Amino acid sequence: MLSVPGLCWLCLMPLMLSHWGICSGCARAIQLRDKVCPLCGLPAARDDLQCGRCLKKAPPWHRLVAVSSYAPPLSSLVHQFKFLPRPEIAPALARLLLLAVLNARGRSVQPPPDMILSVPLHSRRQWRRGFNQSDLLCQFLSRWLQCPYPRKALKRLRATPIQHHLSARLRKQNLKNAFHLELPVAGLHIVVVDDVVTTGSTVAEITRLLLRSGAATVQVWCLCRTL
Repeated sequence: MLSVPGLCWLCLMPLMLSHWGICSGCARAIQLRDKVCPLCGLPAARDDLQCGRCLKKAPPWHRLVAVSSYAPPLSSLVHQFKFLPRPEIAPALARLLLLAVLNARGRSVQPPPDMILSVPLHSRRQWRRGFNQSDLLCQFLSRWLQCPYPRKALKRLRATPIQHHLSARLRKQNLKNAFHLELPVAGLHIVVVDDVVTTGSTVAEITRLLLRSGAATVQVWCLCRTL
């Protein structure tokens, strides 16, 4: 019996390797074209030096890697992933993030991670959605990179208002003391994985928690960075 080829999630063309989910043409089209700061992930004159914003006031993490800006076609796919919801898109999105990370390694002296952590959802929100999108990404990245991923290491202590409805100032207030760390991380190089980084308030709060607990470095990996 002939097998039916899978289709690219974006252009709907048949895939030679259906488990990849996104064809090589679309994967190339999604990649960031403009130079971005390696620290904050925002537009910059060079991609190998910190931007002026970070020289003035750097975020708490040590590097940010994103697949793309929050723009079509990837933003549309991420929206489907989270809100339709379509958890079956997770392997394709995780592969895009892995490719971005491997590409960034060639331009970075950051150490390889000792541990990968997902941004946790509050239990009620995760129950309503049926899954945590960051957790699904981490499961694939952990296996491919052979890096530990303790799924319960970070816990969200309280349900907070949806972040994308809030200003940057309110986001920061909203997240204060919202997370708890369940495992020791002293001396470890940690990666925090999220789907979309907008103001960075969520990953910044988690990063500060990890650094207070003794983490050596913290990187942020995300699918989209809002520019």
